[in-house]
Amino acid sequence: MTRTPIERTFRTHDDVELFYRHWPATGASPRGAIVMFHRGHEHSGRMAHIVDELGLDDFAFFAWDARGHGRSPGARGESPSFGTSVRDVQTFVDHIAETHAVPIENIAVIAQSVGAVLVSTWLHDYAPKIRAVVLASPAFKVKLYVPLARPGLKLMHKLRGQFFVQSYVKAKFLTHDPMRIASYESDALISRPIAVNILLGLYEAAERVVADAQAIVTPTLLLISGADWVVHHGPQHEFFERLGAATKKKKVLPGFYYDTL
Repeated sequence: MTRTPIERTFRTHDDVELFYRHWPATGASPRGAIVMFHRGHEHSGRMAHIVDELGLDDFAFFAWDARGHGRSPGARGESPSFGTSVRDVQTFVDHIAETHAVPIENIAVIAQSVGAVLVSTWLHDYAPKIRAVVLASPAFKVKLYVPLARPGLKLMHKLRGQFFVQSYVKAKFLTHDPMRIASYESDALISRPIAVNILLGLYEAAERVVADAQAIVTPTLLLISGADWVVHHGPQHEFFERLGAATKKKKVLPGFYYDTL
């Protein structure tokens, strides 16, 4: 049976009101919450299918529209800084814990692509005592395909100030599911731009977090695509190898890793 979300908003640390969806637990004994963070350019509705597919009736689900995405305010693809969006993650989880009475230790997180970089940075910088996290194809290094694209963008940003880069990503690069491809292509809430400060901030945060991944001790499930047209594999494998010096690591399937304390 499809679970219907409740549409809500929360206020961030700088008083911006962000949109989110809440799927209350339907089981007799609620056990906690799963908080989901979408890919770049997308929104919370793109993750709604996960709620039904997981079938975890005893858990509430939450998913936000990040700043500049979906039904949240701001220029499309823009935030004051990447660090601001990371702090938004903390504010959102605090809101869930306080407003919906879910202890932080009973919260797990699922995050995709750019959302996974936000969450891994949050885990590193804020060290929340959440139960576990699933990172799906974290965008630690986006494939730009243009030689010297990153230094060029950095120079242009210094000379011109803020501007926006249009995404080349197509639905067929993200999934093999025909229904998901069709829904992506018809989704009016998906936006192509990303602000240059966020793209550059994404790279900088990713490099810092990958280099110091051993500081993250949250139990982590890392999913890596077999063939990825959007992000490079190398930093994902490097992140895994450094992740949590005290963890025990096991490769379960190709591209599928399980880490636990």
